[in-house]
Amino acid sequence: MGKKKLKILLAQPRGFCAGVKRAIKIVETALERYGEPVWVLHEIVHNTHVIKNLSKAGAQFVEEIDEIPTGAITIFSAHGVSTAVEQKAEEKDLKVIDATCPLVKKVHHQAMRYNKSGHDVIIIGHHGHPEVEGTLGRVSGKVVVVSTIDDIRKLEPTNPEKVAYVTQTTLSTDDTRELIEELNRRFPNIKGPDLKDICYATQSRQDAVRKLAEEVDMLLVVGSQNSSNSNRLRETGSARGLEAYLVDNADHVDLAWFDGKSIVGITAGASAPEVLVQDIIKMLAEHFELDVQPQNGKEETMQFKLPRFPDF
Repeated sequence: MGKKKLKILLAQPRGFCAGVKRAIKIVETALERYGEPVWVLHEIVHNTHVIKNLSKAGAQFVEEIDEIPTGAITIFSAHGVSTAVEQKAEEKDLKVIDATCPLVKKVHHQAMRYNKSGHDVIIIGHHGHPEVEGTLGRVSGKVVVVSTIDDIRKLEPTNPEKVAYVTQTTLSTDDTRELIEELNRRFPNIKGPDLKDICYATQSRQDAVRKLAEEVDMLLVVGSQNSSNSNRLRETGSARGLEAYLVDNADHVDLAWFDGKSIVGITAGASAPEVLVQDIIKMLAEHFELDVQPQNGKEETMQFKLPRFPDF
């Protein structure tokens, strides 16, 4: 008996965004230029495959700045860091290269601007996520993180007339919209960025999944479990009634999921390399007669410049 036919629609865009490409390139360039080891505070991006490859090349990933030897070459991850971390790095005489995504930097500047003008700052995001922790640590005045409508209802600002919000870049625009509406209801004079200021890559990948959902029976999202934007992609599919699975690589794909399915969508989070998508396609080709087609979507052209690499 011949193989069962399976159509695969590949989301467009998917995978690496400009900030992730830049962050990985910074680590690779630092290793070429300065030799190993190069110390990286937090995972440079949230993907196990990327971390494994960079570790093999000589990058040392740590969670605390205290773990880095005095005077060592140090890279801050794409998620950004607090002012206190920058100060600690200075005290330890660390030779720092900052790989913070420019769009995260933009959020830092917004939060600090609101803070300086006397506003209580609300961060819409997930407690404990490195990006949120970094933004929290940029604000010296009153600042609070909210993730739910309930969190917003419990808010007690210093002055309800002077409240502002910023958002974690990797959130679902659907979730954010609801929370922003609730903030506007509670605080009619609240200040905040436009929804379009959520990271372009988060937005465009979610839009692609929404379109895919109209055509496929199931969604595979390639990305690591600790990747916020990958989790949001899976949720975006689920919210549209799709069976949606988040998988790190081909080994995590269960063939039983494909029973009764004829068209499957595949996307990848902004920190997931394309090689992982291709590995899954190769694995599926061993079991099915595949028809692989790219979704009709727009190519991303956004690029971010690399920072200057000093002669340490």
